[in-house]
Amino acid sequence: MQINFKLAEEPEPQIAEQGRLLFAGETVFVKGVVAMSGLPDPDRMEVCFAGRSNVGKSSLINALTGTKALARASNTPGRTQEINFFTAGEELYLVDLPGYGYANAPLQVVEKWQRLLKQYLSGRQTLRRAFVLIDARHGVKKVDDEIMSLLDSSAVTFQCVLTKADKVKEAERTAIIEQVRGALAKHPAAYPEIVVTSSEKGWGIPTLRALIATLE
Repeated sequence: MQINFKLAEEPEPQIAEQGRLLFAGETVFVKGVVAMSGLPDPDRMEVCFAGRSNVGKSSLINALTGTKALARASNTPGRTQEINFFTAGEELYLVDLPGYGYANAPLQVVEKWQRLLKQYLSGRQTLRRAFVLIDARHGVKKVDDEIMSLLDSSAVTFQCVLTKADKVKEAERTAIIEQVRGALAKHPAAYPEIVVTSSEKGWGIPTLRALIATLE
């Protein structure tokens, strides 16, 4: 059976408000983790964000939380070498995973990040969903496909989030979405819905908030 990866629709007002309220309170940085022993207690639901370096991950997290500098954006690929935990209220951890596809990072560093990532994804029972960020200007690359395969093998449901959608014209965006759909069809852990966002324009942010607020 072929899955049609539809575009996520705007939420109903009641659900949108639920999402707004989830992120209306203070969002606090808890800690950066470099080993499994440093993970915070699994006492609440958590969602994680994964993406290539410079995909706009920090900007998306900042847009979600309504905070300008909660997650630090950087022009240096691979600067974030930790799993960073943030609280959203008392019920949720937002987890910022190390950027992947780090061309300038030493092989030893890359391998260390990959080991930590695999351990976290396969061993965190409170993780409800991973959001895999794909740059709308480029579509799914080989490194994205590799992280999706890792999520498949870890049995972690992941959902694709297109970032920087305002940076491409509508026709180009449509073509990229089709390319992403084709790539997702190969991955059994892929959730059958794509969220199109722009942190700069605010596109898709209420939708993503609502999705997170309604996870169980």
